[in-house]
Amino acid sequence: MSSKYQTSIGSFTRKSTFFWASVGATVGLANLWQFPYLASVHGGGLFVLAYLVCLLGVTLPLMVTEAAIGRHSRHGMVLAMDGLVKNAGSSPVWRLAGPLSILASFLVLSFTAVFGGIVVAYIFFGATDSFGGGSTVEATGILAELVSSSGRYREFMGWHAFFLLLVVWVSARGVVSGVERSLRMIVPGGLVLMLGLFAVAATHGQLASGVESILVMRPEQFGLESVQAAFFHAFFTLGLGVGVWAIFGAYSTSHTRLKRSLLAVVLMDTLIAIVVGVMMFSVASGSGSLDGQHGFGLLFVSLPVTLASVPLSQVVIAAVFLAVMLVVWATSIALLESVVAWFREWTGAPRAWSVIIVGAAVWLAGLASLFSFNVWSEYRLAGATTYRWIELIAGGVLIPAVAILVATFAGWGLTKRYSASMLGDAPVLFRKAWLWSMRLILPLVVAWIGTQYIAVSLANLCENGSAAVWCSTSQGTVAEEPTASELESGSESQGETGEGASVTTSTKASTSEEVNREQADPGEDDILYHSV
Repeated sequence: MSSKYQTSIGSFTRKSTFFWASVGATVGLANLWQFPYLASVHGGGLFVLAYLVCLLGVTLPLMVTEAAIGRHSRHGMVLAMDGLVKNAGSSPVWRLAGPLSILASFLVLSFTAVFGGIVVAYIFFGATDSFGGGSTVEATGILAELVSSSGRYREFMGWHAFFLLLVVWVSARGVVSGVERSLRMIVPGGLVLMLGLFAVAATHGQLASGVESILVMRPEQFGLESVQAAFFHAFFTLGLGVGVWAIFGAYSTSHTRLKRSLLAVVLMDTLIAIVVGVMMFSVASGSGSLDGQHGFGLLFVSLPVTLASVPLSQVVIAAVFLAVMLVVWATSIALLESVVAWFREWTGAPRAWSVIIVGAAVWLAGLASLFSFNVWSEYRLAGATTYRWIELIAGGVLIPAVAILVATFAGWGLTKRYSASMLGDAPVLFRKAWLWSMRLILPLVVAWIGTQYIAVSLANLCENGSAAVWCSTSQGTVAEEPTASELESGSESQGETGEGASVTTSTKASTSEEVNREQADPGEDDILYHSV
C-alpha cells in the first residue's frame, strides 16, 4: 500500500531530490545567454540586487504557491486545481489554470528540444575543432549552415531527434529510476563541470574583468529599464506557469521542507547565473567580443570564437557545450514530466506508453519550429514564422494567464485557514506577505509583463516589415516603445544568424529579401525566455 505522501503516478524517495530537480528546472538557457548581458548593461551589481528583490518579493511566492498546491493535493496542476476549486465552491473558470499550464509546458518543451539539438551538435563541432579559425564569419556560417540551410535540414532534424530521445529515455524509466536518479546525477554533474570551466576562465582569463562586468555597481547604467528587465527575467527564468512546480511538489516526500528548499533553489539559480557571467567576461576580457552580446549570438557565435584562443580550445569548447547540454536536458526532463504526469492522470495509461505518446507529439510540434528556420521560412502569418507565434502564445499569453489565475484564486478563493494548511508552518509575516502578493501584487505585475510581452513582440514584427493589420495603427508609436531586448523579455539572439542559407548582422535589413532572412532564423527581436 502506498504511504501517505505517494501519488498514484509516482513519488521521489529522497527529500533532497526536490532540490536537485528544482535547480534543474530553473537553471536554463536564460541564465547562460541572457543574464550576463543584462547585468553587464544594466549596472552590474545593482541589477543583480534588483533581480534578487524581484525574485524574493514577487516570483518566489508564486513558486511556493504552485509547489504547495501540488504537495497538498498530491496531483499535477490539472487535478490539483480541479480539487481546490471544487472544495472552495468557486467558479469553474479557475480550473483553466490546469490545462493552460500543460499546454504551455508542451509548447515550451517543443522548441526547447530544438535548441537542445543545436547544443548537442555544438559539442561535436567543438570536439572536431570546427571553430579553430577563431573567426566570427566562420562561426556564423556554421550556425547558419546547421539551422538555416534548406539543403541540410535533415541533419538538424537528426540532432533534434537525438536530444529528444535522451529526454524520453530518462522519463520512460520511471519517476524514481528515471527522473529522480537522472536529475540527481545530471544537475550536480553540470555544476561540477561549470566549476571546472570557471577555474579555466580564472586561469587563462582576467577574473577581475569578469567581476567588474557582473558585480561592480554602476549607478549610471541603472534606471527604470533596468527594473523592467529584472522583473521580466525574474518571472520567466523560474519555470512558472508550466505545471512543473505542482508535479514536483506532488512528488516531494513528507520530510521535504518546501519553502526552505525553494528559497535555496532561487539563490542557487542566481549564483549560477553570476558565476556563468563572470566566467564569460573573464575569458573575453580585452577582446570586447561579448560586449552587448546575448541570446543566439552570444552562445553560438561569440562564445565559441572567444574560446578558440584558449589552450586546448577543442576540449574547452566541447566541455562548455556539454555543460549547456546538461542544463537543457534537465530543463526538458522537468517540462516533459509535467505533461506526462497529466497524461497518465487523465488516461490511466502505463508510463512507458504515456512517455512515448507525449514524446512523439512533442517531436512533431518541435518540427514546426525547426522548419520555421529553413524550409518553412517563406511561410508567415502576419509577418511571423510558426515558431515565433508558438513562442508568443506560450510566453505572452499562456504562462502569464496561468500565473494570474493561480495567484488570484489562491489569494481570494481560498479561506485563510485552508491556505495556511496548504502552506504549512510559516511565520505570520510570511503569510501576510504571501497573501497580499497573491491578491494584488502578482496579478498586476504579471498582467503588465504579459501585456508588454505581446505589445513589444507585435511591434517588432512591424519594424521587420510585417503588413499585419495592427502595424498600420501602431507604427507611429513603435519607436517610442522599448525594444524586446530592452525589456529583456527574453530576446534570444543577436541577429547574427541569418535566414535561409545566409547570415545577417544585427543591423536591420534594408531590403525585403534581407527582412525575410532575418525573421525566420532566431533574430535580434525574438523573445525566447521559455527555454527556461
